[in-house]
Amino acid sequence: MKTGIIILAAGESTRLGYPKQIAKYKEKTLLQLAIDAANDAKVDKRVLVLGANRDEIKKTFSGASIPNIPNPHFEKGMSSSLKIGLEYMLKLDKPDQVIVMLCDQPFVDAKILNKLIATQKKEGKGIVACAYSKTVGVPILFGSTYFKELMALTGDEGAKGIAMAHEDDMVTVAFPKGKVDIDTEEDLRDLNL
Repeated sequence: MKTGIIILAAGESTRLGYPKQIAKYKEKTLLQLAIDAANDAKVDKRVLVLGANRDEIKKTFSGASIPNIPNPHFEKGMSSSLKIGLEYMLKLDKPDQVIVMLCDQPFVDAKILNKLIATQKKEGKGIVACAYSKTVGVPILFGSTYFKELMALTGDEGAKGIAMAHEDDMVTVAFPKGKVDIDTEEDLRDLNL
């Protein structure tokens, strides 16, 4: 099974007031932590989707470290970045499944990404989601059966709706630290305590 990873990092970080992609945790930017996790995971393809503040963000990581593409329509919401990332994956080397991840979950590492892949292999389900805070969410793995539905998302609609609509074909992986994401200065302060 060929696996791809799409890192969504195109948002404007309006609540934080500056690009969350460059906010720091343990001497690394949140984006660098996401890139490291993706690069260390056992996957075949990776892509990073950038949008708002792209030029500023690109200065904070080695462009050679991960393929990165722009989303000129980032203001249309998360779904536009997901579609651009998936289009990129499908043009190159069709993966059998993709993992969608964000750049604002500092505790996502290669271990949890590899666990999604291993769980899919063991359980044979089309969707493998992380479970935290009594819900499911990213990082989340989708088999190719769901690529068409992912491409049909609009606005700020994330992939979670698709997962919830197909609970019979979904299995979860416990990831309590998945609930930690950075949206505000307070979140960042709490994280760095």
